Amino acid sequence: MKIKTAEFVVSNSKVDLCPNSALPEYAFIGRSNVGKSSLINMLTGRKALAKTSAKPGKTQLINHFLINNNWHLVDLPGYGYAQVSKSTKKVFQKFITAYFEKRTQMICAFVLIDSRHKPQPIDMEFMKWLSEHNIPFCIIFTKADKLKEKNLKENIENYKSEMLETWVEMPEYFITSASAGLGQDEVLDYIDNVNEQLRSS
Repeated sequence: MKIKTAEFVVSNSKVDLCPNSALPEYAFIGRSNVGKSSLINMLTGRKALAKTSAKPGKTQLINHFLINNNWHLVDLPGYGYAQVSKSTKKVFQKFITAYFEKRTQMICAFVLIDSRHKPQPIDMEFMKWLSEHNIPFCIIFTKADKLKEKNLKENIENYKSEMLETWVEMPEYFITSASAGLGQDEVLDYIDNVNEQLRSS
């Protein structure tokens, strides 16, 4: 898939105010500072579509972007560490949960995981929650360029081993680097294939 148009639609903290559209949505979410904004900009080929910041926790709203006039990319607030108050975190969690539970247009969540680290409990817990609520998701390993290939493979194998202790199979996953453009075609082709299946069903 080639991204021809990518337009900001709306930001809000209430699911009821999300676009009244039947277009499929793909949500991007991960721990703060996982490189989500940079990845979204890389995927869409737009340098400043999603705002990047050196300060974790920049995304604090549900952000909808219209891609190629036929699907929505949704940028969600990070979970876990963020330089915000506990009360603000609770608000984040409340509307993130509401988004996944109420937004029927959401076809797949892309859970972003920093490939440099061993499996983190908060990531594992969040994916378990998605599974328990029958919410389809894929994993995107970010910042692959920061590791040697051997170490990258070891870290991903660690994730596989830990997940397969309780999961029947490993979710679909992608290896990406925003700075190197790695994984762009794979992620976009996956979305394109799912959209094609939706159109033909």
